[in-house]
Amino acid sequence: MAGKTKTMQQIRNILQHRANGISIRTISNQFKLSRNTVRTYLRLIDQSSYTIRQALDLSDEALGQLLFETGRPPSIDPRYTQLQQKLAHYATELKKRHVTRQLLWEEYIQEFIDGYGYTRFCHYLNEYIGYRDVTAIFTHRPAEKVMADFAGDKLSYIDRPTGELILCDVFITALPFSSYIYAQAFRGHTQESLAQGVIGAFRYMGGVTDAVVFDNAKTAVKKANRYEPTFTELIEQLSLHYQTTFMATRVRKPRDKATVEASVNIAYNRIYAKLRNKQAYSLAELNEQIKEALLLLNQRNFQGRDYSREQIFQRYEQPLLRPLPATDFEVKKTVLAKVQRNYHVILGEDWHQYSVPFEYAGKQVKIVYTSELLEIYHEHKRIALHTRDRRKHGYSTLKDHMPQNHKAIYQQRGWDAEYFLRQAAQMGPNTKETIATMLKSKAFAEQTYNSCLGTLRLAKKYGADRLEKACSLVLECPRINYGIIVNILKNNMDKKDRQIEPDFKTPVHDNIRGPKEYS
Repeated sequence: MAGKTKTMQQIRNILQHRANGISIRTISNQFKLSRNTVRTYLRLIDQSSYTIRQALDLSDEALGQLLFETGRPPSIDPRYTQLQQKLAHYATELKKRHVTRQLLWEEYIQEFIDGYGYTRFCHYLNEYIGYRDVTAIFTHRPAEKVMADFAGDKLSYIDRPTGELILCDVFITALPFSSYIYAQAFRGHTQESLAQGVIGAFRYMGGVTDAVVFDNAKTAVKKANRYEPTFTELIEQLSLHYQTTFMATRVRKPRDKATVEASVNIAYNRIYAKLRNKQAYSLAELNEQIKEALLLLNQRNFQGRDYSREQIFQRYEQPLLRPLPATDFEVKKTVLAKVQRNYHVILGEDWHQYSVPFEYAGKQVKIVYTSELLEIYHEHKRIALHTRDRRKHGYSTLKDHMPQNHKAIYQQRGWDAEYFLRQAAQMGPNTKETIATMLKSKAFAEQTYNSCLGTLRLAKKYGADRLEKACSLVLECPRINYGIIVNILKNNMDKKDRQIEPDFKTPVHDNIRGPKEYS
């Protein structure tokens, strides 16, 4: 029976011919088998409790057990038993850094002097690891989840003003059901880039999945845990805004998000490779190039199939995605601050001060702010709302936050919107329109009083006529503020007459032919 094991059909033919009285020599010649091979199968039947006819009536499975499992068991090598008891330990040790099979074999042979050689040791170890490393097949439901990760390799663009090569991290998502891919480059792997990547993926898909799966990167997970990981506040904000669930994989278990791991390799081949000879000069230009390559990737048919990622996504997944929220997501940042004696808190990012009701002086409060608004909370109760102001060392003060004696000072000064408009009207219509625009530029008019006061006081330094002229110029600007008016007056721009340039005329020259040449 040397060589390959015969098929069950061949074995049945041997038994059938023998049961019909045909000699071993004839069977050997007819089926081109050695006589020893024929004798071996017949001997196995003789050693069993079955006759040849009874064996032929058995199923293939039962006949196989009869032939190959009822024989005398082979003797077990004691070396094999010793190694089997250690294989689990060696497989675990091999996962550690700098540990090699050669090192493990040397330790093994020191413990078992008569043990296997290196080649046989590696054979059994690899066999054990391969058996333990089998993978499961998961069936994913359409629109159930999207898997996200940052690629290990980076893309780059050249900063045109400095000539510097800027390396960018690439955020990649993939839908497990359709393998539909999204990619976007960022200047760094930060919390905000992770959030913007998720937002970009939802926009690209045109909807929201039930869950978002990513690894245990610190940009998303504050504390890793197999069962209840703790996410960052930004991830929790995203979850609330999009009404989706964020999930983290187990630590060092990349197969938990195998789809996006495979998609990263696909991106290397289908996006990175296509951009290798192209050059971008801004992040926006780089992302535009990625978008073009991504479109071709999603529209490309799967190998050996007549359909693409995009076709599967549009047909089965897109209709099941939940709709995007009506408003765009905006990152909310939170800091703690102590209210000063002047009933203001300082936002350290801008070094600007915002008022709260004076009763909270000395209290600890929480500031929640976006790019446009700033809210101040004390014990979960909102006590102040301001439009965000990025003027360093400036003040945003609401009259309602002042104690009664401070309000009296403002009343004595007569500071209100009507007061500033009356004062501006005395300078001229342009000054009045400028002040009116400034008063409307903030959610609360009180926040503009200092700017209005500073603008009107410029008349004392430069004169009412020059202020009126400067205001006529600033009204043509898309933005109006005190600083622009000061710059106009400082640089004497209001004194310059605006002249209309005459139309260009061709100068007279001997080499230029005139109308006479064409008459």
